[in-house]
Amino acid sequence: MTADRPPLAEGIPDRLYGRRRGHPLRPRQQRLLDETLPRLRLSPEQAADPRAAFATPVDALWLEVGFGGGEHSLAQVAAHPGIGYIASEVFENGLCSLLTHLVPEGEEATGALPPHLRLWPQDARHLLGLLPEGSLDRLFLLFPDPWPKARHAKRRFVNPTLLPLVARALRPGAEWRIASDDPTYQGWVAEVMAEQDLFEVPPPATARPEGWPGTRYEAKALREGRSPLYWSLTRRG
Repeated sequence: MTADRPPLAEGIPDRLYGRRRGHPLRPRQQRLLDETLPRLRLSPEQAADPRAAFATPVDALWLEVGFGGGEHSLAQVAAHPGIGYIASEVFENGLCSLLTHLVPEGEEATGALPPHLRLWPQDARHLLGLLPEGSLDRLFLLFPDPWPKARHAKRRFVNPTLLPLVARALRPGAEWRIASDDPTYQGWVAEVMAEQDLFEVPPPATARPEGWPGTRYEAKALREGRSPLYWSLTRRG
């Protein structure tokens, strides 16, 4: 087992994602991955003391799992300059989307970057295993792949086998935000959370709460007539 892939609990699948790349990368996108991503990458060694990984002191530590196009991550980073923000995404096109918004053309290796943002371009579950216990103050899981087929249910991040790992990384009182527009996933979240005692689970909101920046996936869901639900869970002490 490599340093950035600690063992996972029995029953957790090898991975929770499908493809790592969609359409072929353009030269500018490849430069972003080659030159800009290393400047923001959180290393496995840094994960052991994550607050020290940022260029400026931070008041709290937040993690977003699967940031998609990066809209939510960038909005949170801009709104909360005192927060250390780790954004995790394995899909290369999503990484490129976020990085494109951060650096102008031609400045991939030199452009200024947010000092309180770090990227984890690997499976977020392995990061959760590396982080110190109780180190996260907030966790975001927004519009994840629903994996609607029954045989793929174990790939869902909201998973009974994964909840102890998530809870370990969150401090007591920390918030876990979940949003989904998929009826199958919504029912799955309700089912899984009804059978656990690690989190307080109030009824989900039916409209995006104040302080939750939007995403392209939410906008698409609303255009197509789907109804998102928004959970705000609290880690029990």
